[in-house]
This record gives sequence, C-alpha cells and structure tokens, in this order.
Amino acid sequence: MGDEAIQEHQRSLAAPFIFMIVATFQLAYYCLDNLKKNGSDSSEKENMLREEIKRILKEASLLSQPSTFAQAAKLKRLAIAKEKELAKLQNLNRKDLVLYLKIVLIGKYLTYGMLLIWFWRIPVAIISQQLVQPFAMLLSWKSGAVRENDTMASWDNSMVNSVS
Repeated sequence: MGDEAIQEHQRSLAAPFIFMIVATFQLAYYCLDNLKKNGSDSSEKENMLREEIKRILKEASLLSQPSTFAQAAKLKRLAIAKEKELAKLQNLNRKDLVLYLKIVLIGKYLTYGMLLIWFWRIPVAIISQQLVQPFAMLLSWKSGAVRENDTMASWDNSMVNSVS
C-alpha cells in the first residue's frame, strides 16, 4: 500500500514537473530569439562607436572647401574604419546569440527525449472524459487506460492498466 501511495504521488507531480520544464525551455528560446531578431542588446561600446561615427561624419561634411578636401577624405576613411569595427562587434554578438540558441535547442530536445523515456509507461495527466469526449481515445493513444470516466494522457501506445 505504501508503494502505491509513492507511485500515486509521483504521478500527481509528473504533469506540473513536465509543464515547468517545457515552459522554461520555451521561454529561454523565445527570449534569445527575440534578442537575435531585435538586436537591442547593443553594448556601451557599440553605442560609443555609433556616436563617434556620427561625429566624424558630421565633421567631414562641414569640411566642404577645396582646401580642406584632404582632411575631409581622411575623416571619411576613419568613419568607414569605425563602421567596419562596429559591424565586426555586432557580428560577434550575433554569433554568440546563435550559439546560445543552438545550445538551448539541443538541450530542449535532449530533455524532451529523456522525459519521453522516463514517463513512457506512466500516465502524466488524468482528464475527465466529459471534457475530451470526442478525443478520449486519441489522448490515451488507444491504450485502453480509462478509469471511471477518466482518460489518461500518456506517451505509450501499449500501456496496460497502470492505474486500477
């Protein structure tokens, strides 16, 4: 009787545990993907470079006389070099984000695989059959695991009345 109580307690914690893991991975992936798309994680160094490029280009545009042409060309070359440095810095940040996204994605798939193996023969949720009337057999995956008007959602096709 004590062994059954422990199993029942584990089953009752299975669904919230799985939900928390899935929600955590989804949130992490969403946040990293948002950072990658928006590029709003610009660092202080990037902001300083942008301001410096604007300042240099503004100075170069003010030097429009023929006598100051060489100085303006020099400032424009300096601005182009700064723009290349900024692009390189942004590319490094993007590569880091792509690496983090790949790590989260691989971790997510490995964790889902482990959960699938761990809960293979254990129903992870018991739902009233009235709520899932037309889909009851689909959710229990034709396992025949129906108990007193309840349908058990499981990951196994061949579950044999694990809750009786």
